[in-house]
Amino acid sequence: MENLKYAGFWWRFLAYMLDAIIIGVIQWIIVIPVLALIGFSAASTASNGMNETEAIGMVGAIVGTAMINYLALIVLMWLYFAIMESSKFQGTVGKIAIGLVVTDMEGNRISFARATGRYFGKILSSLIFMIGYILAGFTQKKQALHDMLAGTLVWKK
Repeated sequence: MENLKYAGFWWRFLAYMLDAIIIGVIQWIIVIPVLALIGFSAASTASNGMNETEAIGMVGAIVGTAMINYLALIVLMWLYFAIMESSKFQGTVGKIAIGLVVTDMEGNRISFARATGRYFGKILSSLIFMIGYILAGFTQKKQALHDMLAGTLVWKK
């Protein structure tokens, strides 16, 4: 692959920080209205004098909403990473901004299925003090654990 070299840990970290900002903004666009609705509902119920059963129900609604928000975030991040990395751009907005591309071991664009495997492989990379990510700084092809599992490479243009 001409004019490309393997992207190491710090390039990947920078791209992830840019992506985290984007995902955070999108999440807040979704979350703030939901939290506002819960807050208005709780305030109106509290002003009417809640009994114990209503208070328990309100706590349940808040916990349920938090769980739905967390699940929505996982789905949002999965789709963002998998769609972008398997697209013609071969990377997320953060990767594109700093000139990184994700490929298979032969330098070809990856499939949505491979990008999905790569995304969920990041769970393993996160375990035990992020050692799976740190591997990108020490392996010959600058692969993190999730890259090894998915058979992918990240290149710097």
